Amino acid sequence: MLTTFADDLNACAALVERGDPDRFLAAMAAPPAARAVLFPLFAMNVEVSRAPWVTQEPMIAEMRLQWWRDALEEIAAGGPVRRHEVVSPLAAALAPDMAEALDDYIAVRRWDIYRDPFDDAAQFDRYIDQSAGGLLWAAARALGEADERAVRDFGFATGIANWLRAVPDLEARGRIPLLDGRPEAVRQLAERGLDHLSRARASRGAISPEARPALLSGWQAGVILRQAQKEPARVAQGTLGQSEARKRLTLMVRAASGRW
Repeated sequence: MLTTFADDLNACAALVERGDPDRFLAAMAAPPAARAVLFPLFAMNVEVSRAPWVTQEPMIAEMRLQWWRDALEEIAAGGPVRRHEVVSPLAAALAPDMAEALDDYIAVRRWDIYRDPFDDAAQFDRYIDQSAGGLLWAAARALGEADERAVRDFGFATGIANWLRAVPDLEARGRIPLLDGRPEAVRQLAERGLDHLSRARASRGAISPEARPALLSGWQAGVILRQAQKEPARVAQGTLGQSEARKRLTLMVRAASGRW
């Protein structure tokens, strides 16, 4: 039996539901038409994000990331694309130029393979911008017209929030996720995220209604960043975030109002 686009999309949704439950909720809160874009992108993100962690061999991890870079290169070339339950619907969702731009999104994930700390603040910022910001920009642009700076500001804020939540797990895996783990430095990092969030929200009018569902994936960023700003110790404790009920209610409000 031939695999249909609907089959692939369902497979992408199932992959996101297992590997990234929060983004799954955000995609399900988006209009059905938007899900055909969001689920393939979020499924790719699950695969790319876990590629450095499924093996202890750096060379194999590098090969896994290269596989995705090669897949995006095929989409960017506009020719035949490898048959794959994520790549096939991704090719339908992405314009060639956006597929090309996502190469940096994958390349920065090489940091996850090794145990070296970030060289400096510029490298850390590039990692957050290219990973979180790059993914969000691709999603928004695939859905509709949007100002790239506003989307990337929102992506940076979301990326910082998600990174702070991931700190305990990253440290348990032998990584050094923060340039400076002192409470004041953590507070300043959260404040930087909040600054980016404010700039993005000041440019709401530059994001078309069609593109806005992409930004639902960052619906918790403001809450998490404010928690880290007020109580930096919660980062190391792994207690950032909302209850499940509060989280879902907040998402419903964001989706209904369109005010990300």
